[in-house]
Amino acid sequence: MSKSLRVVFMGTPAFAVSGLQSIVESQHKLVGIVTAPDRPAGRGKKMRYSAVKDVALEYNIPLYQPEKLSSLETVTQLAALNADVFVVVAFRMLPKVIWELPKLGTFNLHASLLPQYRGAAPIHWSIINGEQASGLTTFLIDDKIDTGAILLQKKLDILPEDTMGILSERMQTHAGELIIATLDGLASGTLKPIPQEETETIKAAPKLKRENTQIDWCQPGQHIVQFIRGLNPFPTAWTLMENNAETIQVKIHDAHFVSETPKEKPGHITVKNKELYVSVADGYIYINKLQLPNKKSMETRALLNGFMFSTTARFIS
Repeated sequence: MSKSLRVVFMGTPAFAVSGLQSIVESQHKLVGIVTAPDRPAGRGKKMRYSAVKDVALEYNIPLYQPEKLSSLETVTQLAALNADVFVVVAFRMLPKVIWELPKLGTFNLHASLLPQYRGAAPIHWSIINGEQASGLTTFLIDDKIDTGAILLQKKLDILPEDTMGILSERMQTHAGELIIATLDGLASGTLKPIPQEETETIKAAPKLKRENTQIDWCQPGQHIVQFIRGLNPFPTAWTLMENNAETIQVKIHDAHFVSETPKEKPGHITVKNKELYVSVADGYIYINKLQLPNKKSMETRALLNGFMFSTTARFIS
């Protein structure tokens, strides 16, 4: 067994919890947890704290929620913990004054096989782009985004029906074992960092925003379905719909593609036999689940019981 390391964990959302839990249950000593400050959320603007904070409170682990990571107070507090290593999962960008504190460095768990899909949304973009495999990477943080030397990787297949949510959950089940293997390797001195190769074929995973989550109905059908799956359950693919002289925004949660020669222009909506389908360049996209403004998401059959589509209804790219 490798020696026990003093570890500080940094993370915020639910995706980070399985990795944190694995450290709690290991021989390594968790001496501190850093997570986002509590924020008001929801209609009532009640203060809500992160999934990672839940774990810190449950196990009574020293907790830090700094507004500014580079503040003298934060740096002093973290330095005093005398950690051997910092572990980062789904957290904000760290200033150099923080990531260079531990003796063995700071490593991040990233949800792709680096150097592919560097950036904020690697799971989403791997599905959107139709990849057949992705995975997890632990790497040493440096002064650029997701470019540090690789420590360990775990390859995972992307299945045809995977959504971002499904693949994310599967990644979480493997996150802990990769983090512990990385900690053990650093503790024993057997793990040697490997610099990332820079090639022209590296694909990025930029932050998702309104502009790059809108469906383009002129794209091939399979690409549109991948786009919808890659954005499910959040932030969700959206489109504008013209119907009965009104234009509204609609979110598409689930769909499938049928390849054939369409009779209508891309975006044209057809309702037939309790099914809703949309013409695209190489066939039809059948909408399984969608969401109208200020409504809950609904199965198409349920929606068609009360919502009327005009014969000229269409989705706008």
